[in-house]
Amino acid sequence: MRNIKLLIAYDGTAYAGWQRQAALPTVQGTVEAAISRQTKAPVTLYGAGRTDAGVHALGMTANFHTPSAIPCLGFTRGLNSLLPADIRILAAAEVAPSFNARFDAISKIYAYHGLTGPVPLPHQRLYHAQVPGPLDLAAMAAALRLLEGEHDFASFEAAGSRTPDLGHGRGSVRRIISAGLAPTEGGFVIRLHGDGFLRHMVRNIVGTVLEVGRGRRDLADFNATLLAKDRSRAGATAPACGLFLEEVRYLRGDDL
Repeated sequence: MRNIKLLIAYDGTAYAGWQRQAALPTVQGTVEAAISRQTKAPVTLYGAGRTDAGVHALGMTANFHTPSAIPCLGFTRGLNSLLPADIRILAAAEVAPSFNARFDAISKIYAYHGLTGPVPLPHQRLYHAQVPGPLDLAAMAAALRLLEGEHDFASFEAAGSRTPDLGHGRGSVRRIISAGLAPTEGGFVIRLHGDGFLRHMVRNIVGTVLEVGRGRRDLADFNATLLAKDRSRAGATAPACGLFLEEVRYLRGDDL
């Protein structure tokens, strides 16, 4: 059996997230169907993570096992001919049999795009959150820096993210390698690089950071929210449309 690694970009607008669901269109299910059609055999696609409904990706990584002799370039070209235009295979490579896109990932980079103007352009509405200003971007950047390092992110964790009473694993503790904000024309982009993310964690962080930008909470309150390990202390969940999975990083098998 060959192990094929895919680099995938997608517009998540029309999908109920990455993870396969029986009655709803998903990215995983759509790509699996295309691979099965090309190889003429059922296949399971293992993704590096699970993006939510409406979230996009520029660099989702996934892998599948197949006895097919189709060359990697053939997978790229063939799958793109079978997939809808809102999902693209950017590259394909054969990797070690033991490689797993989820368990071998060492970090991920997410970017959140917001617009602060009063009226978004039509082509921007699906890929940016509308967050009318004025916003104190410097204060937002300072709040984001407080997230760097290893912390318990329970305050930014959505219900159902995990089973809290399992008694093993790292719970809601994650390490943020870098957290920053950059102004863009008419808005901003928040970029988080971490060793893992809880369900809705990025969007809940963004929603809370926006309250700092609007002067509704200061840095001390933001830090206290992080330390509280209490979701009710944080802000609202930011809209899904502004969020992109930009990159998944690996120690090995990272040849795409």
